[in-house]
Amino acid sequence: MNKKSEGSKRRGARHRRLHNFLFATGIENSYPMVSGANGFDRRVDEMAKCDHYRRWKEDFQLVQEFGLEYLRYGPPYYREHLGPGKYDWEFADLTYAELSRLGIQPITDLCHFGVPEWIGSFQNPDWPELFAQYAQAFAKRFPWVRFYTPVNEIFVTATFSGQYGWWNERLSSDQGFVTALKHLAKANLLAEAAILEVQPNALFIQSESSEYFHAAEPAARSRAAVFNHKRFLSLDLSYGHDVAGVMYEYLMDNGMSRQEYHWFLEEAGRLRPYCIMGNDYYVTNEHLVPSHGRVRGSGEIFGYYVITRQYYERYHLPVMHTETNLGDSERAPGWLWKEWANMIRLKDDGVPILGFTWYSLTDQVDWDTTLREDNGNINPLGLVDLDRKIRPVGKAYKHLVEQWRDILPTESIGLLNATIDGFERPSLERLASIEE
Repeated sequence: MNKKSEGSKRRGARHRRLHNFLFATGIENSYPMVSGANGFDRRVDEMAKCDHYRRWKEDFQLVQEFGLEYLRYGPPYYREHLGPGKYDWEFADLTYAELSRLGIQPITDLCHFGVPEWIGSFQNPDWPELFAQYAQAFAKRFPWVRFYTPVNEIFVTATFSGQYGWWNERLSSDQGFVTALKHLAKANLLAEAAILEVQPNALFIQSESSEYFHAAEPAARSRAAVFNHKRFLSLDLSYGHDVAGVMYEYLMDNGMSRQEYHWFLEEAGRLRPYCIMGNDYYVTNEHLVPSHGRVRGSGEIFGYYVITRQYYERYHLPVMHTETNLGDSERAPGWLWKEWANMIRLKDDGVPILGFTWYSLTDQVDWDTTLREDNGNINPLGLVDLDRKIRPVGKAYKHLVEQWRDILPTESIGLLNATIDGFERPSLERLASIEE
């Protein structure tokens, strides 16, 4: 095929009319730093563990074979941002050219749990501005990309890095958590603003873990209430929602200034019209809180419907179910159906839900120890296994997409049906009407 016809094919893929509902999967691109042997830091790169660097063309072809038009995906940030104003786009150029050729719309995940070594960690106050420069450089290089998750799961990243002592800076303090939180949220907002300067039609799907904390006993109710305020902090800062008094005191006591707090309210409020709230839900997202001692998992009690409705009633933004899976390949199809049924019920009850994601495309490795141990344990979470053979949940998801993709109604962003290169400015008035 000559270059002219190949270029026409690529442009044709991008101009293909999209379905209104964002059926998606994702390719796991975590890369935190953890403690390694003999006290040395060790980078965990899930793309490497899952063999994506070698099999990326095959992976994208599988996405297409599942009938999916959207993919949560991002290049390995730690390998691409080499220094201030210095970038290596080699892998991104290859992969995004193929996504464009196939007509797969990436929901580009620019930072997923880690930073380059030269940055240090999420405690670095210079990082947010440096990351915004990277985000803008990416948007300039790939101007056809419209959907972004600038910083994935801010609450989880700050908790695991600054509070639990598991990843990156590996701190175990409230100040470590708040510092990571404010830098992550600031980086997210600065990146959104920077992307909009060069891609004014961008939309930001903020994937975040949706949590709930249950009191294990009457004496634990006040403690559980604090946790249930704290779970909202990342989205409060990202969407300009005034926090509860107890959380304001917590932020002020642990390193956030009044000036910083008011900056978040103002800047996030300005960017809200471009935002879709992404809610991630797993069986591990609910917790049991005793009056004293360690918080532990409770398993599913409320489920996706109840918890996502709480988040929607707080922020009044369009919603996408951005992550779910189950680490039991036999039970996974039932979990898929349950999550889908919860989502449909929410949609029928008036919550504007725009998309659904089984995360991820392939199985993952060592998430059973939250990536802290290098055991090579394969976690059966994918639509396909690591040999790229379809799992039962993959067959179920493909059938679900075939059944539903043409009958789900248009919600708040009907312009999804427009061609990617021909998008007009998003319907901000329509988005705003949902908030009222």
